[in-house]
Amino acid sequence: MNFLAHIYLSGNNEFIKIGNFMADGIRGRKFEDYHPEIQKGILLHRAIDTFTDAHPIFRESTKRLHERYHHYAGVIVDIFYDHFLAKNWTNYSDEDLEEYISRFYQSMHKHHDLLSERAKGILPYMEKQNWLSSYQSIDGIHEILSRMDRRTDNNSNMRFASEELKEYYSEFEQEFSSFFEDIKAYCSSKLNTL
Repeated sequence: MNFLAHIYLSGNNEFIKIGNFMADGIRGRKFEDYHPEIQKGILLHRAIDTFTDAHPIFRESTKRLHERYHHYAGVIVDIFYDHFLAKNWTNYSDEDLEEYISRFYQSMHKHHDLLSERAKGILPYMEKQNWLSSYQSIDGIHEILSRMDRRTDNNSNMRFASEELKEYYSEFEQEFSSFFEDIKAYCSSKLNTL
């Protein structure tokens, strides 16, 4: 799962959303340095990643990409799944996607002092390049994957992955739909235990 899915799976608590968003940059027990609700978001993020990586449907999606992209296959499928969440947003939320995204950015600015340094650094680029909204289109996905590829000095070849997205579009979408029902149920239960 990438940014949009992590935020969505956090429920309605803005601190949990913030923690879930910035969790990748927080190692080990460093999460204990943050507001208690942000800690829950960080722990939820870790639980989502563990659940996702072990899920047979997610693994089926990554298998299609392993030969060409090796250990980047999971990262690519995370992005693909965010595409299908954004594309099918009305199946998962009554709130307009653009309004949802805008509300998330407002929350990030309102609680800017609680963000990690990494999250503070990412936020301006995320807004300016409209990352969350760009998940809706294949062109947007291509641009995101190309930016990520540049960060690997073009060694990951992720810039080409939209080719597989187009070729196996219906398979990836079906896998996402099935997987997302499972992870929604998992997160709903997990949020009650954090």
